[in-house]
Amino acid sequence: MHNNLLSYVNIPISYLNNLLPFTVIEIGIAFIIFILSMLLRKFFTGYMLNLIYKISSNKGTELDKNILLAFESPLRIFFITLGIYVAIIYLPLSAEQNLWFGQIFRSIIIVLAASGFYNLFDANSILLKKLQLLLNIELDRTLIPLLSKFVRLLVVVFTFSIVAQEWNYDVNGLIAGLGLGGLAIALASKDALSNIFGGIIIIIDKPFKIGDWISTSNLEGTVEDLTFRSTKIRTFANSVVTIPNSTLANESITNWSNMKKRRITFNLGLTYTTPRHKIENCVSKITDMLHNHPDIHKETIFVSFDKFSESSLDIFLYFFTITTDWGEYLRIREDINLTIMKILEEEGVGVAFPSRSIYIENPS
Repeated sequence: MHNNLLSYVNIPISYLNNLLPFTVIEIGIAFIIFILSMLLRKFFTGYMLNLIYKISSNKGTELDKNILLAFESPLRIFFITLGIYVAIIYLPLSAEQNLWFGQIFRSIIIVLAASGFYNLFDANSILLKKLQLLLNIELDRTLIPLLSKFVRLLVVVFTFSIVAQEWNYDVNGLIAGLGLGGLAIALASKDALSNIFGGIIIIIDKPFKIGDWISTSNLEGTVEDLTFRSTKIRTFANSVVTIPNSTLANESITNWSNMKKRRITFNLGLTYTTPRHKIENCVSKITDMLHNHPDIHKETIFVSFDKFSESSLDIFLYFFTITTDWGEYLRIREDINLTIMKILEEEGVGVAFPSRSIYIENPS
């Protein structure tokens, strides 16, 4: 039963038999080596890292601090791994065992280094901003998360291939197999690929970025996230709608966040009993009011007596607010309406409402 248990957990019995002849002194020295490595780790993390942080804060750059933060956790684990490895190889192991533990140690070091680079290419990393300045390209809030995910994926793939080579696996055959398998998967998942290409088109054309208020033929809301497959939009009802990128790339998209000004236009109907000079005074006063209003864009202001409607004399108003914020826009529109009412009251002019006059002919 003992042998069956060992074979079940896949531990060679010869390894355990070779571990038994170790003397108490050898085990004690290995333990002391491990304790010394823990003290070295405590010294490094408690004193050296703080010293490096202070130096980088005073004389270094933000990128230096970013690199230290990314590799801090892997360095802490490295000292623990180093202590265990040095303590183990001190013991009189066989050449096969030393080779095996060496492979484990090197694999852990590769994974720790890769985790540091994985942390370094976070979406909020300063390294991506430095890359933007170096290549003289513009990375907005939409492109940075996708670029971060792509680089992190490359880090994971390269780490896997290096660790596989460390354990003498044929990576070339694996890559060739993935290529053939990838072709079959591509044929079977054309919808997923179309979504990926749709996301690339959105990134290149830049019809919107994360945080923008957009509307399509079927949806309106704020862009929350853009991935390789889909775009998440939070509607004004506070629900999140996920749209495939291939669908969104073929839609007509209105980006309201790119407005430089916001339009106000309506018809002001006056009663048919309003004298001509009263209409002229109202048009003149409303025009002057809009030109002097601090929140109205002065470039385009139209106020004119437009037409004779069925039950009103219509004054046409067309102008823009400086702000595009919805709440501020409503406040300005309310202020304009109240000021127009004041002008009409000063002129003694009434606002018309839909009405119809009926004349009954007397045959006699």
